[in-house]
Amino acid sequence: MVLRVEDTDASKKTQEFVDAIVEPLQWLGIDWDEGPYFQSDRRELHAVAVQQLVDSGRAYFCDLSREDIDAKAEEAGLPPGYHGWSRDRDVADGPGVVVRFRAPGEGSTVIDDEIRGMVEVQHSTVEDFVIRRGDGSPVFLIANAVDDYEMGITHVIRGEDLLNTAPKVVLLWNALGYGKPPTYAHLPLLVNDQGKKLSKRRDSVALGAFRKEGYLPEAMVNYLALLGWGPADEVEVRPLSEIVELFSLDAVNKAPAMFDRKKLDHINGEYINAMSPAEFVAAAEPWLTGTDTLWPAEAYRPEVAEALAPELQQRISKLSDAAGWLSWLFVAPSDYDEKGWTKAMVKGRVADRVLDNVIAALETIDFHDPEAIEAAVMGVGADLTEELSDRVLSQAPVRVALTGGGAGIPLWQAMSLLGDDECLARLRAARARLD
Repeated sequence: MVLRVEDTDASKKTQEFVDAIVEPLQWLGIDWDEGPYFQSDRRELHAVAVQQLVDSGRAYFCDLSREDIDAKAEEAGLPPGYHGWSRDRDVADGPGVVVRFRAPGEGSTVIDDEIRGMVEVQHSTVEDFVIRRGDGSPVFLIANAVDDYEMGITHVIRGEDLLNTAPKVVLLWNALGYGKPPTYAHLPLLVNDQGKKLSKRRDSVALGAFRKEGYLPEAMVNYLALLGWGPADEVEVRPLSEIVELFSLDAVNKAPAMFDRKKLDHINGEYINAMSPAEFVAAAEPWLTGTDTLWPAEAYRPEVAEALAPELQQRISKLSDAAGWLSWLFVAPSDYDEKGWTKAMVKGRVADRVLDNVIAALETIDFHDPEAIEAAVMGVGADLTEELSDRVLSQAPVRVALTGGGAGIPLWQAMSLLGDDECLARLRAARARLD
């Protein structure tokens, strides 16, 4: 695998763009054997190839602007586009002058694509395309032909949207006398849930963004491999080594592949659930100790996160979700969820007596024993149910009092980790607010 940065467009040659290529590959664990090479460093080789084509008559200089070309087409009553206006004008090279490849007038070029099959393009449909810009820089078509040849590239695997450029590269390849061209394989386009091609403006397409959301690199690679391809045994969650063994280009689907965030979340959740508690806490650490956490840095206790990791791992699909489930263990809720409070405290049966009795029961037990905590809280509900001959729920008011909301991980072990002083203080605060 050769890592080549195709930076023939000088406006995009920034370290930011290079990092956006290299860093996600490194994160995914996809290593390369050679490079990174930069096409901008190979401009002399590209210039030699352009001059070779000019000298052989397969390319020529053109000084017409886009406005000139449009005007000539309109004047001649031809469809918009370039119609070989400068082929026989003997234009001299100079500033602003481009070089165009002289496309054959007859015949066709056939691409034997590993995924698309035989793709034939009639030469009559190919206009004389630009291979060198007016500023002297090569267009990617000629740069790719030269570099693919010089680097011994055997397979060019890329998106379907570049299929229309392959015949032009092959035309250049043959005109330069390079011999047999590389094998091409054009992968299906990725589309969103509305069937539209993924767009940088509309959709999440940067791998760095998925990393920040807490997707695991192993899960991301696994999911990406399934876009347009699937193993014959239909087992989707599997390590990269197995995917490598099973993958083949001829099994790739031609149809567009939908980028399904729900499926990605499912696969990521499977990988998270398979981690050991220690591995999970280590992986989630950036979201549990960073500057954007919901609690002061000094309040975080990794032993609490590790003890509750098995409960979290079953419930989250991204590492960034972990903090929301744990926040009440490291900082007291500043307010209560309105729906949760209304349901458990206002509409809940005898919530005041539940809290009074739970506080009294918890003051007498060993908080190191989660089972004792459960027995105390649930016992209050059972006793009040018997007394009132009507079901009384004791867990819901306790949860809202401790967490501020009506849902979360199981309480008993979490309460033991939170400690008796903090639990009782929050229960008393909720009881006072209820009054």
